[in-house]
Amino acid sequence: MAAGKKKAAKAAPRKAAGKTPATKAAPKTAPKKAAAAAAPKPTAVKERWSKTQILNELTARAAVSRKQASAMIEELGSIIGRHISKNGPGEFVLPGMLKINTRKKPAVKAGMRKNPFTGEMAMGKAKPASVSVKIRPLKKLKDMAG
Repeated sequence: MAAGKKKAAKAAPRKAAGKTPATKAAPKTAPKKAAAAAAPKPTAVKERWSKTQILNELTARAAVSRKQASAMIEELGSIIGRHISKNGPGEFVLPGMLKINTRKKPAVKAGMRKNPFTGEMAMGKAKPASVSVKIRPLKKLKDMAG
């Protein structure tokens, strides 16, 4: 046995069935939807929530386990990453909530540039090509903000 592994506990031996009459199992009841409806109405949040607080709220409101809620958040991040990656479409939409766009900025050579405020010419540094990420709120999110 390898170090650090524990021995599995054995199950207790079962007794013989004997001559007891078979009883019919009670029919399974459908999960109650009233429990989700009975949850208090969402109110405004006073401070920014941590990941733990968000997971707790999801498990309470969506009637899923904490592990499932965490997996959903991780998968959403993965989906967004695949959309905005170098080979992706460069755009992701969370319907009604937000839109994430990427824009490729070309490289800029060093040289003289005009200062737009004073009008004088100044030496500008060279900048490599980069990708900017913009997040735009959509109608549903704007309406929520008031």
